[in-house]
Amino acid sequence: MASLQDVSMSAAINILSAFAFLVAFALLRLQPINDRVYFPKWYLKGIRGSPTRSGALVSNFVNLDFKTYVKFLNWMPAALSMTEAEITDHAGLDSAVFIRIYLLGLKIFIPITLLALVVLVPVNWTGNTLEGIKDLTFSNIDKLSISNVPSGSKRFWAHLVMSYVFSYWTCYILYHEYKRIASMRLRYLASENRRPDQFTVLVKNVPPDPDESISEHVEHFFCVNHPEHYLLHQVVYNANNLAKLVAKKKSLHNWLVYYQNKYERNPIKRPTTKTGFWGLWGNRVDAIDYYTAEIEKLTLEENAERERVTSDPKAKVPAAFVSFKTRWGAAVCAQTQQSSNPTIWLTEWAPQPRDVFWDNLSIPYFELSIRRLLMSVGLFFLIFFFMIPIAFVQSLANIEGIMKVLPFLKPLIEKKVVKSVIQGFLPGIALKIFLILLPTILMTMSRIEGFASLSSLERRSAEKYHLFILVNVFLGSIVTGTAFQQLEKFINEPSTEFTKTIGVSIPMKATFFMTYIMVDGWAGIAAEILRLVPLVIFHLKNTFLVKTEEDREKAMDPGCLDFATSEPRIQFYFLLGLVYSVITPVLLPFIVVFFAFSFMVFRHQIINVYDQKYESAAAFWPHVHRRVIIGLIIAQLLLMGLFSTKGLAKSTSLLIAQPILTIWFHRFCKGRFESAFLKFPLQDAMVKDTLERATQPNLNLRAYLKDAYVHPVFKGGELERPVAIDEEESNPLVATKRKSSGNSRHGSETGSEAGVRF
Repeated sequence: MASLQDVSMSAAINILSAFAFLVAFALLRLQPINDRVYFPKWYLKGIRGSPTRSGALVSNFVNLDFKTYVKFLNWMPAALSMTEAEITDHAGLDSAVFIRIYLLGLKIFIPITLLALVVLVPVNWTGNTLEGIKDLTFSNIDKLSISNVPSGSKRFWAHLVMSYVFSYWTCYILYHEYKRIASMRLRYLASENRRPDQFTVLVKNVPPDPDESISEHVEHFFCVNHPEHYLLHQVVYNANNLAKLVAKKKSLHNWLVYYQNKYERNPIKRPTTKTGFWGLWGNRVDAIDYYTAEIEKLTLEENAERERVTSDPKAKVPAAFVSFKTRWGAAVCAQTQQSSNPTIWLTEWAPQPRDVFWDNLSIPYFELSIRRLLMSVGLFFLIFFFMIPIAFVQSLANIEGIMKVLPFLKPLIEKKVVKSVIQGFLPGIALKIFLILLPTILMTMSRIEGFASLSSLERRSAEKYHLFILVNVFLGSIVTGTAFQQLEKFINEPSTEFTKTIGVSIPMKATFFMTYIMVDGWAGIAAEILRLVPLVIFHLKNTFLVKTEEDREKAMDPGCLDFATSEPRIQFYFLLGLVYSVITPVLLPFIVVFFAFSFMVFRHQIINVYDQKYESAAAFWPHVHRRVIIGLIIAQLLLMGLFSTKGLAKSTSLLIAQPILTIWFHRFCKGRFESAFLKFPLQDAMVKDTLERATQPNLNLRAYLKDAYVHPVFKGGELERPVAIDEEESNPLVATKRKSSGNSRHGSETGSEAGVRF
């Protein structure tokens, strides 16, 4: 178990690391050669250009204006100066609301921290209980926790009252934040400029028809059932193989550019390469000729595959993007059931074109259910088997407990400095290392599940990551850590004392979480702003691949807010703060520092660096709210369990109302605000449509929408386009190739047989 000295050592290491990262960032960002790494967002907006300096050549690489170094920390006030409205205009509502998650943490935990330190810490410190328990391993930090209060003491009334106060304050802040963000979302959607997804619906599970192709069937169905509003549609193609060829061709072209640049720099000798994997083995050939020939060969394959996709009926997926003449028409279609059979003609709002995850659109509807079942099973086993490295990490955090059982390890760790480093720093960094590959694994599982947009993929992956952190990192650390920490007592004590030992030991895991917060939430956030990996990659590309300004633009990697990993990480700090606010209040200042530091850092990154892949208008907020509520309920249940070990049966019963009221509060907020994140009000849609018709009466919406949802691999190529009925067409009948109305039962129950009049 980490002692006060171990935590101090960890704090020193992490504070020095964070300070070093910040100083390095503050200096590196001033150098002209790094300008595109630390301010790429402004380049993408066309506001900023490559810095040009007169004088010595070295000034193009190094900032020789020493006055700027005096103000090398001015990025901090600059990050806080932009208003929320300006951030929304600059980076989108997703980014503005993401920052508000950190602000939410500050609103909740600053008052809770002040109150807990003033009321609960003195109550705990004067309890004087731990010293009287024989063979119990504890530190001075544990004397500040609830474990130091004697069983049955009236002091627990302070904890009970504070628990209700903290829960009320958390719910109060959550309610007002939910209300504000729902209002921000509706206002943003109402004021937003025209976008293709405002007029478009994604239709899945189009039923087969023996007389019509998928394209004809979609057109026929929507002409009949949405006659006044249907405009056009784009059938989805299974172009995954074509996309692989296009990606491979792009990779080969990058290698060709690399060798061409290399040859231009040294025209005396033609560059060569080997024909094997990554040029590591095989026959040595002329690199430029080899890649040119490979690209030509791949171009022929690409053209053949494109021709196959466009001409093969089996390449068409029973799904389509259907666009309407008005936002109102799209809203009605997206938010209603299209057929009496609820498993066909499934409609939902289409993602933004840049948000579409094209690979998953070709997955059959029935297969999606199988995939999600298998991934749920896979997630269970992943969580289960990951307990092994978690147990290993906890063994590092509880050296004293292991030494009692394994005394031969004592000579290795008997030195105080070594022991402090191992216990105070190593567990946190080890856990961080074990979690590095986890986001990639979870995102791959979400892709296999078949979600159709990047935003839904990230939200689903965040859900998995949150569950993983909750079970493994939090509960797993407590369970395995307690087992290692009190191993001898577990073996020797009677079974009736087991729950009491657990109740005393759970608060003692606060020291481990303190070290983890400092590694991940302090030094880790400082490393985020340094952007060391993008910095190295940019300079490698700039040295070997960049030939023109356009190449230099492509070499930039602005990155984006990785919601799938960032949001669950934030939720972990909410969970720790809520759980330990009553149990071990001394942990709360570590949480507050994390939220304050992250608020400033991510504000800077959103303003100057990140370029979002999509804009969901804060559709993720209900998930954020729900997960904070889950953390609050877990904190309440753990406190009930802890009270039950303290001989406080009556007090425990007083806590039962807490989770019940919290669940009621969540259901109230869900009913009050969640619809704003799932549906688009018809009234707002009509207002936008009316205003647009008045200001742009000659708008050609068909031309605006016709290419919006074409698969990227077809952009610039020929693709079959469905013929949509013109707004001015006077034909009162809907054309169809169906031979009899008897064949229309797969989705035409609503009146789509041939010859229906509008």
